[in-house]
Amino acid sequence: METKDVILELRTKRGLSQDDLAEKVMVTRQAVSRWENGDTVPNTDTLKLLSKEFDVSINTLLGEPRKLICQCCGMPLEDDAIMGRDSDGALNEDYCKWCYADGTYTYSNMDDLIDVCVKNMVGENFTEEQARAYLKEILPKLDYWKRYEQLSDGGQFEAFKEQLIDEINALHIEGMPRLERLNALVGKYVNLEYRLPNGMNVRFLDDEKTYLGNQLECEFGGDRCFGVLADMDFILISTYEAEGTNPELVLYKKR
Repeated sequence: METKDVILELRTKRGLSQDDLAEKVMVTRQAVSRWENGDTVPNTDTLKLLSKEFDVSINTLLGEPRKLICQCCGMPLEDDAIMGRDSDGALNEDYCKWCYADGTYTYSNMDDLIDVCVKNMVGENFTEEQARAYLKEILPKLDYWKRYEQLSDGGQFEAFKEQLIDEINALHIEGMPRLERLNALVGKYVNLEYRLPNGMNVRFLDDEKTYLGNQLECEFGGDRCFGVLADMDFILISTYEAEGTNPELVLYKKR
């Protein structure tokens, strides 16, 4: 789609008139009309306002002329839904949700990132050895790792993760092995529905947010696993069977 068609479609889906959109992005109605007729294209500052207003990337507004990849892990960013977000909620076209969330970079150790990525790459196209070799070759060429000293937070986020790990291990949940690592997990993939004692079914997470978590095998064996999730405000521990079925809430604790 061309920019004119993208803007027209987004505007009409939102039920906005040209006057409404013009007011929201601080231009004239005639400017909106010219965009939708294909006479002009919004300038850079206006594209940023449109991106925030419609919650889509600038690349989407321009008809996806660029093939974007995460500059931390190399994942193709083929959908705005998997892009990271800045602290103000704006989409960031340089990173995926798993590597950058709410203005925070979630990886400071390349080997940790490789360990996580390899699990998702091993299959028909890659052996584990091939996946590791590929990542070790491509990651150092990506912008985040080339500019790590400039972009990183000096280890503050890693220190926060270590603090969380200590808090979770101090809970001494029966049957749950010691937690060693927390990974970035997007809410929609781990937002299980739990049945409370009063009969209500509840989800505790925001599908669009990125959390820290991990899955651990139960020390007692069997088919159930422990799921650990946390952020700045809470710790959640549950058990479930394969693919997150039959979840049971073990603990939900405000921090």
